[in-house]
Amino acid sequence: MTRGRISQVLAVLRLEIRKTFFARRGLWIYLLALAPLVVIGGHSFEVKRREVRRRELAAEYPGITLQRMRAVREGMSREEVVKLLAEPNRPVKFTRRGRGGVRHDRELMRFSDGGSEIFVDFEDGRVRSRSIRAQCDFTQESKVFAGIFQFFFVRLCIFFGCVFVFINSFRGEMLDKSLHYYFLAPVRREVVVIGKYLAGLIATAVIFGASVCAQMYFWFRHFPAGSLDEYLAGGGWNHVWSYLGVTVLACVGYGAVFLAAGVLVRNPLVPAVSMLLWESINPILPAALAQISVIHYLKSLCPVEVPVDPGMPAALAILVVNGNPASAWASIGGLLLLSALVLFAASWRSRRLEIAYGAE
Repeated sequence: MTRGRISQVLAVLRLEIRKTFFARRGLWIYLLALAPLVVIGGHSFEVKRREVRRRELAAEYPGITLQRMRAVREGMSREEVVKLLAEPNRPVKFTRRGRGGVRHDRELMRFSDGGSEIFVDFEDGRVRSRSIRAQCDFTQESKVFAGIFQFFFVRLCIFFGCVFVFINSFRGEMLDKSLHYYFLAPVRREVVVIGKYLAGLIATAVIFGASVCAQMYFWFRHFPAGSLDEYLAGGGWNHVWSYLGVTVLACVGYGAVFLAAGVLVRNPLVPAVSMLLWESINPILPAALAQISVIHYLKSLCPVEVPVDPGMPAALAILVVNGNPASAWASIGGLLLLSALVLFAASWRSRRLEIAYGAE
């Protein structure tokens, strides 16, 4: 590309960047970027509240240990549990009617050692069930964050954010009857395509990248400082940069696809739904077809794999499975190549694009 072409791309970029950040149709992108913060912030608040409650319980019942809590078994009598743990100061008792109208006396107890807590359910003076909840650890929490990132943030928030931003780059200007100003200017149409793509890419990468940073902050803040330092020193920073990189690459890939959709297709709902379905069935596609997908490369680059729970619904389990993951360099190169090919097709089609506002 010559220096003159680069100057023209930068000129289009300057014109588009402000419209992209503050476009009326693009305000949904900010709501989508904030949505994961509500989930992660609520989770962080709940963990903090639970920790305060556990410390209060530990101070109320000194001497409770994790070993004693684990010694509680189903079928033990109330007296045995009280001897092992403590007599509750505020017992929760009620009566439940069972089968045949038989009434059962129920009682719930809760104790904590300050870190873990136990819930004991009694029925007619015997332990009906007991569950121990351990304090949050990075291993478990990292899987929770990975699930939120892959299923909610990448597949929904970034996906539809790119739909709003990139499809509107062309289709929105057709609706506003302003695209012809670019086409009447002495600028090659592929320059307009590249300039609009870079403006949308910068906007989405900045907005969703800032969202990931905020998500990581809220996720980290409910852990003790010592545990956080140990996690970051043991490879946690690699996770942080990986999530940021996946976010930017998601904007690169989805941005190219939906910018091309805005050029090639009149109704944006068709490519958006088709792309969503194609990304959803990616795990069950043959290896050759799976590579023609953005999510295939993004899942391969995610630093934490989401485990498949035995009780997980089949439809959700399919989204988790990544049967043939690509290497990091192959994923980055494959995604960039796929985006370049799609942008080339959009640039080629833009040369033959005719403006007919009366038909819009």
